[in-house]
Amino acid sequence: MSQGGIGCWKICPILQGIGFATTVICFLGNIYYIIILNWAAYFFGRSFTSLLPWSHCENPWNTEYCTTNFTKPDTGGMNMTNATMDGNMTAFNTTNTTLQISPVVEFWENKVLNMSEGVGELGEVQWDLAVCLLCVWIVVYFCVFKGVKSTGKVVYFTATFPYVMLTVLLIRGVTLEGAADGLFFYLNPDWERLKDHKVWIDAGTQIFYSFAIGWGCMPALGSYNKFHNDSYKQCFLIAAVNCFTSLYSGLVVFSVLGFMAKEQGLDIKDVAASGPGLVFIAYPRALSLMPLAPLWSCLFFFMIILVGLDSQFVGVEGVVTAVVDMIPYLRRGYNRELFIAGMCVFNFLLGLTMVTNGGIYVFKLFEYYSASGISLLFMAFSECVAIAWIFGANRFYDSIELMIGYRPLVWFKICWTVLTPLITVGIVLFMCVTWSPMEFQHFTGTYYFPSWAEGIGWVMMAMAIICVPVTAVVKMWQAKGTLQERWREVTTPQLQYHQLRDKDRLARGLRFDSEPSTPPPPYSSLQQNDTEL
Repeated sequence: MSQGGIGCWKICPILQGIGFATTVICFLGNIYYIIILNWAAYFFGRSFTSLLPWSHCENPWNTEYCTTNFTKPDTGGMNMTNATMDGNMTAFNTTNTTLQISPVVEFWENKVLNMSEGVGELGEVQWDLAVCLLCVWIVVYFCVFKGVKSTGKVVYFTATFPYVMLTVLLIRGVTLEGAADGLFFYLNPDWERLKDHKVWIDAGTQIFYSFAIGWGCMPALGSYNKFHNDSYKQCFLIAAVNCFTSLYSGLVVFSVLGFMAKEQGLDIKDVAASGPGLVFIAYPRALSLMPLAPLWSCLFFFMIILVGLDSQFVGVEGVVTAVVDMIPYLRRGYNRELFIAGMCVFNFLLGLTMVTNGGIYVFKLFEYYSASGISLLFMAFSECVAIAWIFGANRFYDSIELMIGYRPLVWFKICWTVLTPLITVGIVLFMCVTWSPMEFQHFTGTYYFPSWAEGIGWVMMAMAIICVPVTAVVKMWQAKGTLQERWREVTTPQLQYHQLRDKDRLARGLRFDSEPSTPPPPYSSLQQNDTEL
């Protein structure tokens, strides 16, 4: 279709709401995802020192519970449920009833986050984090303001250099004592976990995040391809590289976690963490135990920034391409650059709520609801309905053959028509049945979000999902004629001549030589050159 996340769904007008929904998801994702880059930039800046501030307990933000001699507590014959380890960062010693907290946890929660009591107490803006956030948004703007011409050049560095960094960190990691134990823990699966339904739900939703499915980013990037570009083979390449990178990164992480477990006499499962706890607690703690710790810390967080920038580029481009395709006026002169600048400023102002004392709670709300598994799975289901059932799987195969010269494997037709819809619906139903109130765990306990905050989260989720049925109703209302005629109108794809199959041209009474056979350049690529437009 050669258009962004909204325009591409002219292939099935009645479900064009998918485009609006994915753009909303992408927009909300851009607001909170860059906060991770913000934290990484802050850690990167604090790494330029001879002694990492999270490696000792002699800082103003440290409490009397801070300790660097962190060992598994003596249970005194008690069950370990009463004396637990939390990612190797906190422990409750049942012998002397003393809470022990690692300096990296106190740096994270007392200095970086400076957490308030709850989401209802946002407190003040932390200006050091706000400055970091502004700097990151400025970098993002200057990398995307010229479209894929500027982003494409930047990505040559930001997408390849992290592999160099991963390799350097892996070489360093495997030479550490205890690395073999960490790698064995990583590569030796616990098959019993397959009986846990949550593992399947997490796997199903994670792959949507990993491949940016349902975010509207892939159509935005694909809109710049030439008509005969072999995107089919590129999909295989993307899937292979993506999964390889995840596995490769795991080797880097667990080799270092094995070293940390060995140093402190703990089990690997006691030092492993997930989410922000891995990037900003467990791994920095491990880095602080290495020789030349500041150097390795700088390299690690620089890599995190580059990896995150790639994702942020794609997210911003997904929104910009979708909007600019809908409003051609924005392609003239410097209107596109001004629009991107305005959007970045607006996102920055919204992001300031996440660098307050209660910012982590706002971040968790956005992370949990704005691009939730339910939203993405619903988008995938709707896309399958639009392509496989309304546009038609066979017709879609014909269109792909028209573009790349051969037909894909029949396996994909089975996925689009049966497997993917069933699996997505099944996971969504299971998530709804097993739904539990949102909570946030930190070293002082577990925080349960109030009902009004949960309500805001559900509104964010509904903002995307509701676009699909509302757009379908509006399209049917605007169509003319009887109910059958309206249905035919809203399910007829809006295609250009070069996108039609031969039998479609015959059905429309078009001569095969009535228009040039060479397709025009991609529609979105015209955004780059107003003179050409």
